[in-house]
Amino acid sequence: MTVLITGGAGFIGGHIAQRFVERGHGVVVLDSFEPFYSLGIKERTVETCREIAAEGEGSYELVSEDLRDTDRVNDLVSEAEYVYHQAAQAGVRASVENPRKVNEINIDGTINVLEAARNSDTERVVIASSSSVYGKPSYLPYDEDHPTTPVSPYGVSKLATEQYARVYNEVYGLPTVSLRYFTVYGPRMRPNMAISNFVSRCLHDEPPVIYGDGSQTRDFTYVDDILWANEQLIETNAADGEIMNIGSTDNIDIKTLAEVVRDQLAPDLELQYGERNDADAEHTHADISKANELLGYEPTTTIREGVSEFIDWYHANEEWYDPLVRES
Repeated sequence: MTVLITGGAGFIGGHIAQRFVERGHGVVVLDSFEPFYSLGIKERTVETCREIAAEGEGSYELVSEDLRDTDRVNDLVSEAEYVYHQAAQAGVRASVENPRKVNEINIDGTINVLEAARNSDTERVVIASSSSVYGKPSYLPYDEDHPTTPVSPYGVSKLATEQYARVYNEVYGLPTVSLRYFTVYGPRMRPNMAISNFVSRCLHDEPPVIYGDGSQTRDFTYVDDILWANEQLIETNAADGEIMNIGSTDNIDIKTLAEVVRDQLAPDLELQYGERNDADAEHTHADISKANELLGYEPTTTIREGVSEFIDWYHANEEWYDPLVRES
């Protein structure tokens, strides 16, 4: 089976690529290698996937092209049975600075993928969406019927992509599923995310910096749980046409998260505080009952377990992953 993964050298896309190569599938990755964060992390992901493919039954091909290249996207989609569309211009704060770029990559790029798929024999297109579509909560946890009032251009772009996917399912009969991820973390995550930043600072005897008063809450989801949900969409068509939350059963405030990291690595450090960005959501918390009903989704990793696993991985990979080590 051939799987195309857009953004497949990035964090979540790279883990999906690795998992499918391990399962013996033929994996093609499309990634533009935009330097939103260190390209060395993406290069390590590619190297890992190639090594696994060389040792097993799966195959791995990397195509370094832009999602906005319509002809290239058409060619790649036409050769794939399943498409996992993970590529996006990430970053809530970056989207505030350059909303036009977010629109071009996230929305126009998604239309390229959907158009190519509806004109091919694609079995299913899986769209990576985000809890950012919800914006300010009217109630928690968010279920899929909660109002969608995003507070950043990034959130708007993700809402548009999942709605385009829904329309392509309803109008053209293209099997599509959109997964609303809730703050995914784990090995090879972007180093500017809260957990990785807290760990890096503590390892270098620098206090964790919290933006705001630390009362903001997040539903942190370990990447292995995200992978499980994505894998099910090769096995079942029960979720075709649907949009669903993929989160955890855990919810933690940022101050407590910083304390969990600090207490494990550098208990004597004091927390520091910085100015909160208005585009950051105040709270996120997922109602995952729909994913449980349709996919049997049950997250297995608590935030404290996941943080501990990430810290162990960080220690083992600090030399190439940690931004302060790379710069020294």
